[in-house]
Amino acid sequence: MNLHDIDRRTFISNVGKGIGLATLSSAYVMSLQEQLMGATKDFDHLSPDETAGNDDFWFPIQQSFAVSRGSINLNNGGVSPSPRIVTEALLRYLWQQEDATAYTMWQIMQPQLETVRTGLAEMFGCDREEIAITRNASESLEILLMGLDLKNGDEVLTTTQDYPRMLTTLRQRELREGLILKMVKIPVPANSKEEVIEAFTKGITSKTKVILVSHQINLTGQIMPVKEICTMAKAKGIEVIVDGAHSFSQFDFKQKDLNCDYFGTSLHKWLYAPKGTGMLFIKKEKISKIWPLMAADVKQATDIRKFEEIGTNSIAIKLAIGEAIAYTNGIGPKRKEARLRYLSRYWMNALKNEKNIYFNTSFNDSISCAIGNFGIEGVDPGALGGFLLSKHKIHTTPIVHDEFKGIRITPNLYTTTSELDRFCTIVKDVCKNGIPK
Repeated sequence: MNLHDIDRRTFISNVGKGIGLATLSSAYVMSLQEQLMGATKDFDHLSPDETAGNDDFWFPIQQSFAVSRGSINLNNGGVSPSPRIVTEALLRYLWQQEDATAYTMWQIMQPQLETVRTGLAEMFGCDREEIAITRNASESLEILLMGLDLKNGDEVLTTTQDYPRMLTTLRQRELREGLILKMVKIPVPANSKEEVIEAFTKGITSKTKVILVSHQINLTGQIMPVKEICTMAKAKGIEVIVDGAHSFSQFDFKQKDLNCDYFGTSLHKWLYAPKGTGMLFIKKEKISKIWPLMAADVKQATDIRKFEEIGTNSIAIKLAIGEAIAYTNGIGPKRKEARLRYLSRYWMNALKNEKNIYFNTSFNDSISCAIGNFGIEGVDPGALGGFLLSKHKIHTTPIVHDEFKGIRITPNLYTTTSELDRFCTIVKDVCKNGIPK
């Protein structure tokens, strides 16, 4: 589905599927969607790959974000700006929430979360009764990591490159309950699925009860062979928790493509939902075995909503997820993926032949997308990141890991190729002359 396909009638009908809730009573939000439809209708005949490098197609989408061009933001991996359609919807929901709040929030707005739940389920390709709406990937994953019944001596297997907050969670269980956290190393970059699968396979012992695997490693953008790991682990009776914090809505996939039972993600990264929104997937037959972080009534034992029992929280933020879903579906997930990978390859290819440049990210399209990591021999990543920001107002993410170091670069749909050209020109100069004193 592309922007031109979503005419007004289709767009409004999608409200029942969990998207575009604010548009029914907000002419401005609807006009933003219609502007995008009109601006891109002449490109409907192009495939995602043909569209990826067409700046005329992407110009109105770039303009749909209210971002300043006074700086270049190449740090979208942690959290991303939302397009105006999401921000305007959020503001409308916030105002609505302030009117007779106790009644409006719980009696009118809360039930509408079910349409958002349905929209997320359709994106992920699962049953709506398997989706919980959370505040971020950390909350989703801690529900799983803290909620599984494990005992003293049980091993949890992951990699040395896993997200620090998740490792901290497991180390707490180590200290408190005697679990064993075991970590394996994978190559940087890993250029084949087999290298990663072999590392996990060798790390499994008779005590391994859980595997935690990042769908996409936040440090380097490495896409992991989740389906193969899940299939292998299930055959051995091992549970697998998938950290999808960076993968969801960056590249196109469904739950069946992962063969996973548990998946947690943030929605304020690549889906562009309001900050502080996340999603948790638990396969229906597994819900009853996971304890919620905050206690829920025993009657909710098999209800995915037991993981949403966190006390009073803003419904407005969660409802605006609907507009983020509409925005991504309007562009088309495959078009979005193709553009994000195009932007990543644009700067990577421009730098790959420079002297002293090295990459911590594979150029293999099947195992990398929007996130890239590079370094310059003899140049400290922190110093380079500081120079780019202080002298050129370019935001990047310096990374120093025990096994590698570099700069993480994450452009987004609003990023222009001319901005990437500027970035590459500066990096090339540093390659030749070092960081200016």
